Amino acid sequence: MIRVVAEYFRCPGDLPDFKLVGTLSEPPGYFAFGPDTVCYGKSAAALTSKHAAGPLQDLLPAATVDGGVVRLPLDPNEIVENLLYERYHRDELGTRNRLMDNSALRDVYYRLRRFLPITLRRQLHKVALSDWKNIAFPSWPVDGTVERILERLLALSMRAQGVHKVPFIWFWPDGATGCVTMTHDVETLAGRNFCSQLMDLDDSVRIKSSFQIVPEKRYAVPQTLLDEMRARRFEINIHDLNHDGQLFVSYEEFMRRAERINEHGRIYGALGFRSGGLYRNHAWYDALKFSYDMSVPNTGRLEPQRGGCCSLMPFFIGRILELPLTTTQDYSLFHILNDYSIQLWKRQLSAITEKHGLATFLVHPDYILDERARRTYQALLEHLARMRDDHKVWIALPHEVDRWWRQRRHLTVECEDGRYRIQGEGRERARLAFATLVDDTIAFTVEEQT
Repeated sequence: MIRVVAEYFRCPGDLPDFKLVGTLSEPPGYFAFGPDTVCYGKSAAALTSKHAAGPLQDLLPAATVDGGVVRLPLDPNEIVENLLYERYHRDELGTRNRLMDNSALRDVYYRLRRFLPITLRRQLHKVALSDWKNIAFPSWPVDGTVERILERLLALSMRAQGVHKVPFIWFWPDGATGCVTMTHDVETLAGRNFCSQLMDLDDSVRIKSSFQIVPEKRYAVPQTLLDEMRARRFEINIHDLNHDGQLFVSYEEFMRRAERINEHGRIYGALGFRSGGLYRNHAWYDALKFSYDMSVPNTGRLEPQRGGCCSLMPFFIGRILELPLTTTQDYSLFHILNDYSIQLWKRQLSAITEKHGLATFLVHPDYILDERARRTYQALLEHLARMRDDHKVWIALPHEVDRWWRQRRHLTVECEDGRYRIQGEGRERARLAFATLVDDTIAFTVEEQT
């Protein structure tokens, strides 16, 4: 029952048994697992709620430690995966935006989109997303529910073992306190034509980024542009097929399009994928022949498909690694919130780095063409560069995050001559860390390299 904890922390040895106490209820619903920690799933100790808005019964006091065994009234694997894979949102009618979820209306919108003035499109988006402040869950502006659950499970495990300190493999290479990755989805011809200038902006602060290219219908993709991106060490990924909002309209249509998407990925040499509009269906991802995906928001209040994975870390969906979008994308910041400062981004960065998470940014070349938006983006780049220089934040390309997370997955901690050492490919950059139990919470320290 403890697989999710072992995979997340990469601790040595066997964790104590986690035993289910009682029979899990049907149907699943919402409950709490400690303060500010909303869970969705089946419970053996409480009546679950149909909605995330409280009050919710807290099951953490029902967890007990006895004889080296942790006894729980829930399945920890289920409650974590229900959040990561957004299973809760499938059944949470109270937070669904019916206008944006209507595939027929979405089809009409995308057919008419190129004929609509941009001011009208923005106004339609504001109306469709106007209820975002009323959504109870996931929390805003970032949601770290998954990390809180895993830390509380580890604390219970440590209490069961009678230890106050356990080693594990630190989340990021070289002891970095957190990770940042910058991504650019290219949606229009004007955005495509601005890509070279955008690379100049990124290079001005020594930040490399990825460009997600729409391979069909939206614009021609000159080989010279792709060659320039590669020569300047920027990354190229695939962005949907034609960005018409219909990729996930049906399984048959998705499979038909996935074949062409995969072919474009092969031609471009792309390792990563992001869908148009962040539309997604985790159950179909096996058809995509990419190493990683970037289509799942952390908290999707301002996205056409609501929900969110409630995690600040990469996670696997089958064989594909998900790099969740953990910050507000530029379009939403500028045109839904009407905010041209970096205060929200800084607030999100602070919350993410406090939990040592992955801060993923999505800034479109299409939406920073005007000077005011471009100044905002320049201010963000300068802030990120200071964080890199002052706080050891690792600013990485998406494929570098993907490679590291896969390496970390296979690293182990072994005890030799009374000392813990990390073994496996990539251990040179890995760092040993310790989780210390302080009252009922976990504190982290990273061992200095010797």
